[in-house]
Amino acid sequence: MWLALSAVAIIVALLFVPPFISVQRYKNRITQVISASVGRPVRLSSVELRILPRPSFVITDLVVEEDPAYSAEPVLHANTVTASIRLLPLWWRARLEISRISVDEASLNLVRTSAGRWNFESFFRTAAARAQSTGGNSQAVPFPYLEATDSRVNIKDGVEKLPFSLLGADVSFWQESSEEWRVRLKGQPARTDVSLDLGDTGIVRMEGRLRRAPDMRHVPIHLDVDWREAQLGQLSRLVLGNDEGWRGDLTGEIHLDGTADAARVTTRLRASGVHRAEFAPASPVDFDATCNFTWHYSYRALENILCDSPIGEGRARLTGDMPGRGSEPRLMLELDRVPAQVALDSLRTVRNGIDPSLQAAGSISGRMIYAPVFLPTGVSPAAAAGRPGGKTAKTHAPAPGPLSGTINLVGLRISGDSLSKPIFLPKVTVEPAPGQPPTLSATVAVSAGAPAPLNLSARFTLTSYQVGIHGGAALTRLGELARVAGLSPALDLDKLDGPPATLDLNADGPWLRSPPKVEGTATATSVTIAPAPVLVGEVSDHISGTITLHGATWKPDFLDNPVELSNAVLRVDESGGHWDPVAFSYGPVRGAATLEFPAGCAAAGPCAPRFTIEFGSLDVAALQAAILGARKPGTLLSSLLERISPGSTPDWPQLEGAVRATTMVLGPVTMNNASASLVIQPKGAEVRSFDAGLFGGRIHAEGTVLPGEKPDYKLKGEFDKLNATDVGRLLGMNWSGNPIGGSGEVELAGFTDLDLAASAKGSLHFDWRHGSVAEQADMETPPILAHFDRWSADAEIANGAITLKQNQVQRGARKAAIDVSAAFGDPPRVSFGQQQGARAANQ
Repeated sequence: MWLALSAVAIIVALLFVPPFISVQRYKNRITQVISASVGRPVRLSSVELRILPRPSFVITDLVVEEDPAYSAEPVLHANTVTASIRLLPLWWRARLEISRISVDEASLNLVRTSAGRWNFESFFRTAAARAQSTGGNSQAVPFPYLEATDSRVNIKDGVEKLPFSLLGADVSFWQESSEEWRVRLKGQPARTDVSLDLGDTGIVRMEGRLRRAPDMRHVPIHLDVDWREAQLGQLSRLVLGNDEGWRGDLTGEIHLDGTADAARVTTRLRASGVHRAEFAPASPVDFDATCNFTWHYSYRALENILCDSPIGEGRARLTGDMPGRGSEPRLMLELDRVPAQVALDSLRTVRNGIDPSLQAAGSISGRMIYAPVFLPTGVSPAAAAGRPGGKTAKTHAPAPGPLSGTINLVGLRISGDSLSKPIFLPKVTVEPAPGQPPTLSATVAVSAGAPAPLNLSARFTLTSYQVGIHGGAALTRLGELARVAGLSPALDLDKLDGPPATLDLNADGPWLRSPPKVEGTATATSVTIAPAPVLVGEVSDHISGTITLHGATWKPDFLDNPVELSNAVLRVDESGGHWDPVAFSYGPVRGAATLEFPAGCAAAGPCAPRFTIEFGSLDVAALQAAILGARKPGTLLSSLLERISPGSTPDWPQLEGAVRATTMVLGPVTMNNASASLVIQPKGAEVRSFDAGLFGGRIHAEGTVLPGEKPDYKLKGEFDKLNATDVGRLLGMNWSGNPIGGSGEVELAGFTDLDLAASAKGSLHFDWRHGSVAEQADMETPPILAHFDRWSADAEIANGAITLKQNQVQRGARKAAIDVSAAFGDPPRVSFGQQQGARAANQ
């Protein structure tokens, strides 16, 4: 009975007594115990005692300080920590010891110094020293079980906190025995400076064992690390900072056995379904590569490297050593019947724009060795490349490089939907190029439909490439090759026909392009142009050189007939591409034109290609006949508008530019020095300005053209100093006097001249001072118009005519209004009514 009462009393005490026990006065002692347990200075805000489910301290705002040699920021911060108490030492020896420290939602910093040392090294050294002292000292504080759940692990490079971290991390570290420690980690990789779909970055797991040794270099280590369920798109955003467009699943494993001084490492990297996001190939890239080597941490060296991977029906093998401490590596790569398709798929995966339908047959075999070249002391590379016997060559050959060997592509056959016939190369040899950095080079001649082959030369390093293209190519074949390389939209070569072109092009860039950071620029949205981005402080591809045409014809979809071109040169550089002034003829119409494809523009909005067209004398009727042809009724504007109307095919491209003509003949009217600024878009056109000399004066206009069931035009403009005699002659009358000025606006719709005349609505204002309208034999002219001081009028445009409304003719003190209208026609028909001032006098 007394046992039951004692048990009840103990339970009651455990439930009700702890809240009344103040442990704040033991705060310093608890802080010292935890600090001694983890081997670092510790700060905390408050402590509470908890009895159930096990005796422990609940600590608020725990901070574990960092070793000053690594960082000034705390190594660990947690809002709430549970420190479990060892009961036996407390019961038998009245000594407070911590058996387990548990934190939740903590922040842990891993710091790497500039010397390559990590902050956890000092932690392990402290733990090892404590374990060694525990063996012979009963007063030593045993190492507690440390665990963190749902925490964040940050990575720092010195004082800089890197964007990489592990989220939702579970970390455990404990002493398994007096001779062994265990560590366990699980977390999800993340990056703070980019947006990630964390579900696709995979899960990293680590299990490790460490045994005691006299120093850290000889601590036996067994480590197993794997990274699973990683998707390549999010993985590239995690590692490179942007989505490179790769898709597929990746799994990696690392197994390490040995010591920090000499550890045997086995790695395995498996990928499945690797392809670009924009297409799914028939056979995605899969690989399963394993590597074995010995790792020496103290001098960062890899020895006895052996990497092997089956690739299709072939194999790749890498062997060698990387001595570390600034010494050059010695490596050998062996390829045995690796399918050429794998190389094409790999290139297409890391670089977008390459034709997804391409297929490559053939195999790659060979051996390439990297070994440092040692020169005698005091001998420079330039001197080593000079002539023997101490004589110096005028031009030094490059010093020999560290690469040797050859790699051969045998029976290479490239085919695809873009190629009318395959490209066949019996053998391509890749050899080392002399000099530094280590570079591979290859030269190949490709038959491209010209009398002489097209010569391609290439140089490759681990990080970049250089390609030169020189020679002739038939225009049809050139268009096919441009489509294969993803350049066809930019060059628009499919619309050209004629003799072979001459190419002198060079391209270079990194294998992996940096993300474009465009400062205040906008990329083109033209349906025919796709210029390269302008990068600020970043690296991308650069293409430069020329393509020269010799008497070609150009037939875009939006023109009915081809344009004949004389010799034309397309120049490409970092600013974009531009055609030099090209003399062209379109039927009887002749002129010169330029076209520029800007790589970027400063203003916001679409950055369209710009054009200029220059005419000496332009007869609009001749241009209309050339565009429409003899069998096609209609007008020039009707034909053009039909092509930019919705639902029609094809659309006009988006363009901005100017058209200029020394003289422009429009029926009975001849304009001088005409210039127009145009913006052409698939769904309409804007005339930003039109200026020309007319009848000795000037005319300025602007407007829009909107397609529809019947195209709609809105125009407004002004005219100044028009010669009265010329204006009268246009109307079939005899006028004289000072120049005429005015303004007006009109809206009209339709295709034919009859439609336009019938639909025209608007207004016109003119002002004519000191003029004269002579009598006509076939019409009665109001007498006041014979000589007047001023005639000003506002007219209405409607019902196929211009009719004067409010108007006033003034001669001396006399003022009168007249009725007059001009019906549209060829020529216009002018008719006068009765003079209003005269009727008032008769009455």
